Amino acid sequence: MKNLIIKRSVLVFAIFLNACKTETSETKKNDASIAENLYFGYKPPGLTPEVFVPKKSTSKDWELGNAGALDMQEFYFTYTGNNPFETAVVVYKQGGNSYKTNKYKFRSGGSKNSNILYSRHNYIERTASGWSKMKSLGPMFDRQDWGIMVSSVSDKGTIVFDDYKSNDVIRMSRVINGKREAPKLLGKEINSGKWTAHPFIAPDESFLIWGSEREDGYGRSDNYISFQQQDGSWGPAVNMGDKINTELVENGAFLTPDGKYLLFSRSEEKVKEDGSTYWESTKFWVDAKIIDELRPKQ
Repeated sequence: MKNLIIKRSVLVFAIFLNACKTETSETKKNDASIAENLYFGYKPPGLTPEVFVPKKSTSKDWELGNAGALDMQEFYFTYTGNNPFETAVVVYKQGGNSYKTNKYKFRSGGSKNSNILYSRHNYIERTASGWSKMKSLGPMFDRQDWGIMVSSVSDKGTIVFDDYKSNDVIRMSRVINGKREAPKLLGKEINSGKWTAHPFIAPDESFLIWGSEREDGYGRSDNYISFQQQDGSWGPAVNMGDKINTELVENGAFLTPDGKYLLFSRSEEKVKEDGSTYWESTKFWVDAKIIDELRPKQ
C-alpha cells in the first residue's frame, strides 16, 4: 500500500513537472510571437487610428556627439528617446551664461537621407568625426517676414514649409541642376482655407499632407492630402476622412522613416478652473495603407 502511494505521488509530480515545462514553453513561444509583432517595441495599429503613447526617455537615450572636438561654444546630443520615429540631434550654442538659450532640433524632415538634418532655416551634415557646424539654407530662408514652423524634405532635397506670417501658406523649394531654387508659393489646391500649415512631403514626392480648415472639413483643422500628377503638378486637396479627422484640430502628420505608419496630432482646447484656456494635444498613428485608400484610382 505504501509503495502504491509513493508511485502515485511520483506520477502526480511527474505530470505536474511536465505541465510546468509545457506552460513555460508555450509562454516563451507566445512571448516570442508578441515580440515579433512589435514595431520598435510598440504594438502597431491597423487602419483605425490609435493613440500613440511614447515611452519615457532615460539618460541612455542621449548620446554626446563628437566629444573629442568639444570647444564648449557649440556641442550636440543625438536624442533617440520618447518617440523613435522622430530621432533628433539637439545642438546647444552658448548664449550669455546659458546654453539653453540657443537650442536647435534637427530632423530628417521626412527624407530617408539621415546624413543631412534640417531645422527650419538651417541644416547640419554628418561627417567622419560627427555632425558639422550649423549651416544656413541661405538668405531666401532667413527672411524676417516669414514665419516657418514646420518643414519637410523629400529624398530629392525638395523642401516644403509653412509660413504663419503670410496668412498661413505653404511654400516649396526644389533642387534643380544642383542648385536650390528660391521657395515658391504653392497653388490654390494647397493654399486654400484657414490655418494652412504643418506640411509633410512624401520621400518620393508622390503626395503632400498638411493641415487646414476648409468648408468641407469636420472641424477647426483637418489633415488633407494631395497626390502629385503625371505632369508634376499637385492634384486637388482630399480630406483624409472621418477616421483621421474629427471636430477637433488635426494636423502635423508625418510618416515613419520606413513609410509603414502615419502619425498625426489631435488637439482640443480646454478650460481651466480660473476660466483660462489651454490646448491639449494627443498623438495618434495608423497604418500608412490608409493613404492608398485615398489615392485616386487610375
